[in-house]
Amino acid sequence: QVQLVESGGGLVQPGGSLRLSCAASGSIFSINAMGWYRQAPGKQRELVATIFSLSRTNYADSVKGRFTISRDNDKNTVYLQMNSLKPEDTALYYCNADIRTFVLSWSREYWGQGTQVTVSS
Repeated sequence: QVQLVESGGGLVQPGGSLRLSCAASGSIFSINAMGWYRQAPGKQRELVATIFSLSRTNYADSVKGRFTISRDNDKNTVYLQMNSLKPEDTALYYCNADIRTFVLSWSREYWGQGTQVTVSS
């Protein structure tokens, strides 16, 4: 069993910053990619950023230069530093990870429950 638990969301003014965290726990053998997605009301879930096992990163064009994804492999945790936040960044942010457990010989995707980010004055 694997759990992903996000934290760090909240209400922030435009131009402000937030840092999201997502910790994976359970019977984890290895973690490949970890990432963040978001879903705004009435819109489809979209990829925000991904970080791979060798720290290669990928960002949505809308967040490049403002958001930074990082990971701590010892803690099985991924972070999303969000700067220069805009109202259009308002969404429910989900953590995603491709994890192999001790039970299965292949990896699969896991999702967190989501953390709300609201950017408003």
